[in-house]
Amino acid sequence: MNYNTAKFEKSYGISSQLPKSTIPEIAFAGRSNVGKSSLLNKLFNRKSLARVSSVPGKTVTINFYSVDEVYFVDLPGYGYAKLSKQELKRFGELMEGYFQSDRNIALVVQLIDMRHPLTKDDEGMITFLKEMGIPFIIVMTKADKLKKKAYEERMTSARKELEFAEAPIIPFSSVTGLGLNGIKNYIEKAGRAEYE
Repeated sequence: MNYNTAKFEKSYGISSQLPKSTIPEIAFAGRSNVGKSSLLNKLFNRKSLARVSSVPGKTVTINFYSVDEVYFVDLPGYGYAKLSKQELKRFGELMEGYFQSDRNIALVVQLIDMRHPLTKDDEGMITFLKEMGIPFIIVMTKADKLKKKAYEERMTSARKELEFAEAPIIPFSSVTGLGLNGIKNYIEKAGRAEYE
């Protein structure tokens, strides 16, 4: 997969606008400010193709990027409390609409901030993916922000917290590139499987 060919396609704010799903989609999910855009930029080897924000809850649209014959789908971050009731409703409708509209989802890359314990929202998202039978991997972001001892302790407890997920767990840093090749391997396998 040639990530250098990545280009932004379109943003969608309501699920009825979503295009028909005709090629495999790799979706990126996680809490607000978990580092989805940073991971996408690292994959695409670009500084700012995906817009990175230090303000949580900034991505409130579903953003599509294309690489070869695969869509990379940046989903809005969940769990951000400061959205208005109306925004929360639209957000819920958008996420539900995406996952329940018979899409060709080859893989979900579920991001979790390595520095913090699993949240109820993360747990809910993972449970939902399992119930829907959607293949997923777990990427622990911001790994570079922990010192060696804290990193090892956090990985040990994360493995326990995530036992129920029964999914691969990959520590990742958008600064050092730790875990990037592992993530690419899963993405490429998933993208290829759709054609076999």
